[in-house]
Amino acid sequence: MCRHVAYVGPEEPLGRLLVEPPHGLYRQSWAPRRQRYGTVNADGFGVGWYAQGDPVPARYRRAGPIWADLSFADLARVVRTRALLAAVRDATLSGADAEAAAAPFAAGTWLFSHNGAVPGWPGSLASLASGLAAEDVLSLEARNDSAFVWALVLARLRAGVPEGRALARTVLEVAAAAPGSRLNLLLTNGDTVTATAWGDTLWYLTRPGGGTVVASEPYDDDPHWRQVPDRTLLAASRTDVLLTPVGEPLPEEPAPGPPPFDAPLTEEPGDAPEPADAPAPAKEPLT
Repeated sequence: MCRHVAYVGPEEPLGRLLVEPPHGLYRQSWAPRRQRYGTVNADGFGVGWYAQGDPVPARYRRAGPIWADLSFADLARVVRTRALLAAVRDATLSGADAEAAAAPFAAGTWLFSHNGAVPGWPGSLASLASGLAAEDVLSLEARNDSAFVWALVLARLRAGVPEGRALARTVLEVAAAAPGSRLNLLLTNGDTVTATAWGDTLWYLTRPGGGTVVASEPYDDDPHWRQVPDRTLLAASRTDVLLTPVGEPLPEEPAPGPPPFDAPLTEEPGDAPEPADAPAPAKEPLT
């Protein structure tokens, strides 16, 4: 369980998005307003951001609570970015991985976070490990469910699967193996944000001055915040948000290990014909 937030838009100081809002991620670490599971997010935190002209993000992560890091407020005041992903953590299970277990996880241009939990971990997902390359399993950044879910997503991304499809298929795969999983996933490449709402709260805000925020809960009382329905895939740019129901079942695909699963994908949320009574995807323009 955790709270997380992502942003793409005009360059802003980290603190304007994380610390200054009255109910920002900083405050959500001890006083979340809409968190359904857990009450305090004090088991680590992390921020990933993109510097001007550099597509590979930097990260700052710590094993303790964000309010106990005396350097973070100064860092957040002076570092500016066009995109970020940040999270505060309430660990499902205690472990010895320290800051390595704190989101965001990273690879190449991507930053990733998981808000939720996989019941029965690790045994419930043991069958999925055989679909990953041995190197991917052995190089997991942490020994927790979130790191493993990231490995499943990353295998798809590296095989060329589009970001939305990679998240949606991973959610359905994990949910089938471990029913009752909460899988709010959050991914950015510095230009777009992709997310799933699956078992926990997710909101977004398209700011009048430009930029889109996607977060576990609103960081202020702006009436333009919109809640994402459960079991929905969100794809956001700096100006637009597209919501698509996460459909099931998925067509079969080869496992995400070498050789890459490159078979044509015949169905994707948003691509397949919708039943007559299915909710139409919603697109929220910048207002």
